[in-house]
Amino acid sequence: VQLLESGGGLVQAGGPLRLSCALPGRSLSVPVMGWLRQASGTEREFVAAVPWSGRNTDYGASVNGRFTISRDNAKNTANLQMNSLKPEDTAVYYCAASMGIGSRSRASDYDYWGQGTQVTVSS
Repeated sequence: VQLLESGGGLVQAGGPLRLSCALPGRSLSVPVMGWLRQASGTEREFVAAVPWSGRNTDYGASVNGRFTISRDNAKNTANLQMNSLKPEDTAVYYCAASMGIGSRSRASDYDYWGQGTQVTVSS
């Protein structure tokens, strides 16, 4: 199962960017969709997760209040709206899918991954 991310790029600090994730070519009821990121030389960091219902979303402390995760189950897609971006948000962002339920804030909680999309925030 391969997830496909899109929407990364270069943006100035304070600006917005929207990432999208798709699970093409198949219908898969994924309990939790998430986004994680990895900056150069660091471990993969939890960004956000959304359960099937679309409610009770969860965010990492560093992005809470600035990022919004959503999903469209009919289209098998998940989106990450990023606002008020900061240079420290620069990283490769990964879309991930978990077949488990409950809190999914660790990379090891996820079963399927995309290849990642680069987000660079200039100061």
